[in-house]
Amino acid sequence: MHMTLLGFGETHPDYSVKVLNEREARAGAGILLFFGLIAFMTTFLTGDFTLTRIAILAFGLDFALRVLISPRYAPSLVLGRFMVRGQVPEYTGAPQKRFAWALGLGIAMIMSIWVIGLNQAGPVAILGCLTCVILLFFETAFGICVGCKIYNAIWPGQAQHCPGGVCEIRSREPIQQIGMTQLGAVAAVGLIIALAVPQLADLPAPRMPGSVDLASGERDCTPPAFAVAIGHEEMWKLHNGCG
Repeated sequence: MHMTLLGFGETHPDYSVKVLNEREARAGAGILLFFGLIAFMTTFLTGDFTLTRIAILAFGLDFALRVLISPRYAPSLVLGRFMVRGQVPEYTGAPQKRFAWALGLGIAMIMSIWVIGLNQAGPVAILGCLTCVILLFFETAFGICVGCKIYNAIWPGQAQHCPGGVCEIRSREPIQQIGMTQLGAVAAVGLIIALAVPQLADLPAPRMPGSVDLASGERDCTPPAFAVAIGHEEMWKLHNGCG
């Protein structure tokens, strides 16, 4: 296998197009998803955009390195390669991945301009973050590259060596088929959860150590030391019904 310092993808003698390691790509997507979720939820819960700005900058640089220079130097893929170094590579065609990652770079550029450059929030910022989270989740959890599917829709038959062989027309194996009993089980679990929601919602907030004065039976709304140490007093009071 021939590796190049620059350029997109690697040349493999068994493949007619340049390829990438799908295991590495999914690991990289998982790493970005992990930090992206932390940033998004921190901003959503606290209103502090610092972590989100850092995540947007990191995403933009990572995807710029992937698309414009070489995936070999993108930090998330370097870490992903390290994490899956003991696994047999799963080769996937590079052209559709480049298209998909170019879409990711476009989203990162729009978010950089909107959130960092113009210092704006609102629906545009939320939509951009959610789009990234959803795309990364689909690739990490299911091995579904949405951008690759768009590539294949625009240029039918051009994508080769897709993960799981989805580019080739084939019938589903019995182990892949979903029966009515399976759908019934999913519906039953959903129904049980739906019926339990009102009861769960009526339960009082869970008590944390130090939240109740056992002698008097009255709620103690003095935040414990650990909550004070991390600046979490108000959130602790909220969680313990101390409004």
